[in-house]
Amino acid sequence: MSEFTQAAAQAPETAAHAVRPPRGRIRWVICGLLFTAVVLSYIDRLVLGVLKPQLQGLYGWTNSGYADITGYFQVFYGVGFLLFGWLIDRVGPRWGYLLAMGSWTVGHFAQTLVTSTAGFVVARIPLAFGEAGTYPSALAAASQWFPKKERALAIGIFNAGANVGAVVTPLLVGFIVADLILDWRWAFIVTGLFNIVWLVAWWRLYHPPGRHPRITTEERAWIEAEPADDNGRAGFLSVLRHREAWAYMAGRFLIDPVWWTFLFWLPDFFHTRYGYDLKSFGPPLVAIYILADLGAVAGGWYSSRQLKRGASAGSARKRAMFVCALFALPVMFAAQASSIWIAVALIGLACAAHQGFSTNLFALPGDQFPRYAQGTLIGVGGFAGAVGGFLASKTLGALLDKVGSYGPFFVACGVAYLVALLVFHLLNPRYRDVKIAQ
Repeated sequence: MSEFTQAAAQAPETAAHAVRPPRGRIRWVICGLLFTAVVLSYIDRLVLGVLKPQLQGLYGWTNSGYADITGYFQVFYGVGFLLFGWLIDRVGPRWGYLLAMGSWTVGHFAQTLVTSTAGFVVARIPLAFGEAGTYPSALAAASQWFPKKERALAIGIFNAGANVGAVVTPLLVGFIVADLILDWRWAFIVTGLFNIVWLVAWWRLYHPPGRHPRITTEERAWIEAEPADDNGRAGFLSVLRHREAWAYMAGRFLIDPVWWTFLFWLPDFFHTRYGYDLKSFGPPLVAIYILADLGAVAGGWYSSRQLKRGASAGSARKRAMFVCALFALPVMFAAQASSIWIAVALIGLACAAHQGFSTNLFALPGDQFPRYAQGTLIGVGGFAGAVGGFLASKTLGALLDKVGSYGPFFVACGVAYLVALLVFHLLNPRYRDVKIAQ
């Protein structure tokens, strides 16, 4: 599940405001820029995965070498996740997003200069650091431009860019490299040029509401009508003293690797198991990520329905997570599927289950922790998930080189959610509010 869905899952519901929305739509232009940035971030991180079968054939990559690329990307992404949260608090979203996309664009273009797996590991370091800044920059921008009554909607809109990017990437890369018969480097060049256009637009169009030259007086008043939140501060140690924080981190550590590995390795699985290539990756991947979107909605709907029926927050979240964990089990048989579309159905069901499970797991910071501690908890949780992703990627690469089969990986994916729920419940049995002194 993407970072923005985490924020949407924990965003507080507020009563409808009596005043009608004002004239002026600059805040929705800003939301459109944020949506586009999320799409571009997913395109840029996934281009290499779509090209992996071709590059492996051209340059003799091993699966362990490719695992180094994806694994170290996740490590640097996790570290960047922590660092950018600190940075955005000090420089604000305008400069934060310029630094974030500027960094990842440098790393994105740098990939055209290398051919070895070690070279890609190094080239993608600024890509990982920069993309980690997407989440804190976007949420800070949403906090500046949207009052609480509209903020969750804005977050939901630009969060949709994550799966849009995942759907667009195989189609776009296939068109550039396979249909236009261009060198693989053009996939990075063309997608990187989109970033340049976005950076210019962001520089020209993004300013705080109080200083924006095109905002109407009514729209500024609408945005600034609510008093600013007093978020306070919470250090890492003060958060980590609570077992509920470790429950959240354990859940991230155990399930994030499944999603990351699907993002980076599915094109290779379809190539090695079914012989699909750049011209044919698109439809299977599109189907999988559409199912993932449906799962995110269904998981949130199910726990909300339980809450409306009087269930406690802990009971509603855990019931939804248990149902999702059961739906993930059939993916254990994906490696043995007789046709690619049976495999797509099993993997798509698992991705839907992942998103539904994640929706409820990521509600924990908002459900249990005070607002001023939520950002810190999300940061350490994201780092835990990145570490899990690194270990999973390294293990999968070594497994494929030695065994040559994705079978054990899919078995692990199938049982990961039941294990995660068990650990989550043992660490957080009562699901009660956590008190942290400022």
